[in-house]
Amino acid sequence: MTIESLPGSSGMLNPSPKRNMSYFGNRYVLGLTATSGIGGLLFGYDTGVISGALLYIRDEFREVNDSSFLQETIVSMALFGAMIGAAAGGWINDVYGRKRATLLADVVFIIGSLVMGMAPYPSILIAGRLLVGLGVGVASVTSPIYIAEASPSEIRGGLVSTNVLMITGGQFLSYLVNLAFTEVTGTWRWMLGVAAVPAIFQFCLMLGLPESPRWLYLKKDKVQAISVLSKIYDPDRLEEEIDLLALASAEDLCSKKTVSYLDVFRSKEMRLAFFAGAGLQAFQQFTGINTVMYYSPTIVQMAGFTSNQLAILLSLIVAAMNAAGTIVGIHLIDRCGRRRLALTSLVGVFISLLMIAGAFSLQSSGMRTDYSDWNSLHSCCGANHGWLAVLGLALYIVFFAPGMGPVPWAVNSEIYPEAYRGVCGGMSATINWASNLIVAQFFLSLMSIAGTAGTFLIIAGITVMAFVFVYKFVPETKGLTFEQLERLWKEKAWGNIGGSQQALLDTVA
Repeated sequence: MTIESLPGSSGMLNPSPKRNMSYFGNRYVLGLTATSGIGGLLFGYDTGVISGALLYIRDEFREVNDSSFLQETIVSMALFGAMIGAAAGGWINDVYGRKRATLLADVVFIIGSLVMGMAPYPSILIAGRLLVGLGVGVASVTSPIYIAEASPSEIRGGLVSTNVLMITGGQFLSYLVNLAFTEVTGTWRWMLGVAAVPAIFQFCLMLGLPESPRWLYLKKDKVQAISVLSKIYDPDRLEEEIDLLALASAEDLCSKKTVSYLDVFRSKEMRLAFFAGAGLQAFQQFTGINTVMYYSPTIVQMAGFTSNQLAILLSLIVAAMNAAGTIVGIHLIDRCGRRRLALTSLVGVFISLLMIAGAFSLQSSGMRTDYSDWNSLHSCCGANHGWLAVLGLALYIVFFAPGMGPVPWAVNSEIYPEAYRGVCGGMSATINWASNLIVAQFFLSLMSIAGTAGTFLIIAGITVMAFVFVYKFVPETKGLTFEQLERLWKEKAWGNIGGSQQALLDTVA
């Protein structure tokens, strides 16, 4: 196996012979993907719903209304729980399997949703938010891994990206639910409690689905693993996949050890792989996506559109565009490749952030027009820089959603060897949630210090750093088998000869 040199010291192994495969060609694989992807829906719904629910929580609990700390705690406690859940989720996946991890995540999420919906005090509500976060954190690790391990390599990227589509769809659904329950008694309780429904649905469906075939095979349940694989591949391809799994199983047997979190940093090839995967997850957040999703109503109003109804409507459009862009990403990720898609995405994100910063800079130097209704908006839009900010937001979503939205999750689901996949996947997801928490906690404070235009210029600078990072450290993984990807990192770490020697030493040890 050889590595073709690419600029920026990134390498690419020659993919397996190309086979014509369709995302809809195997209903069994599609069913596994859709069911596991409900975890992404829970992920997206929880991150989106709290923005609307908090308005009504403040109305019911005076202490919450009077305390910005309590408000921040209610919002951020789910993110804190997700960090813990993601960190533990990697170990749970490796020890107990992807199916049991999903079922556990559903149970915790259901309990958390019901606790939130019935919370008599803010402290109980915060406890419910923590439980929901724990469930979401485990699901954020498990769903992409389960989908990746049940997917043919030719369409693996697109199928894993459906999990991201479910995340963006969950965010869009949360906005609709917020609107639907605004006139219902117990408004916020319904908004938060109804999240238990899809979790119950996924739990029931998962009971009838198998464990990941790769996990089964490497845990010595070869008969069941082959039974599942036979429903995914035709007979000729099935034999090839079994041979690859047998090789991976032999290497795993030779290592004779259980992988720990510290083992990731003791192995040079794993350090390189984790650095690439965790860096992608961090830059996904620091290039501003949840700034747009969490604060799009605020940004729209700061741009001059002060009508609450108009701000919510424009935010709904942003969420819908995010979901639509993810569909485009599903189409492109196995055609254009992960690396090229991410680099193109970052170029567009950089341009759109400059547009937003420029709009706010011009806005601050001129007269701010108050668009409180549709008539004034239509009559004055040509003279107001607010439209440039909204256009920049739309352009941001157009470029971010197909690339930096799905690519980090797809890459992290496939770049790690089987023995490390759960641990590294959990650690990288933890990095994503920690970055998410930092952005949510400090974005508005940063705007008060640097100004709106200055804040978006800072994010644009981070986008340049992300481009350099992807160009230099993230290899192309399109069409490669898990075994080829494992070899890729060994060759990047040790070179062709060194990689062979290291592999021999590992076997002897």
